[in-house]
Amino acid sequence: MIELQQFLKIVLNVTGGEAKHIIQEGFVYVNGVVETRRSRKLAQDDVVEINLEEVAGEEFKVSDFIKGQ
Repeated sequence: MIELQQFLKIVLNVTGGEAKHIIQEGFVYVNGVVETRRSRKLAQDDVVEINLEEVAGEEFKVSDFIKGQ
């Protein structure tokens, strides 16, 4: 498992502070539900959607980035 903040750092190539801001502002959805907890543990089958202009609401499957955790 990986924490949401760490996942965003990998996927978006941002700093921890930037990831924190993105999460706290409500731009992140996990499995279709707004998630504002940075430490939320993501499972292999979770889908993360980020509603920022830069990624245009693109969905990311955790399993595509994190193998065997």
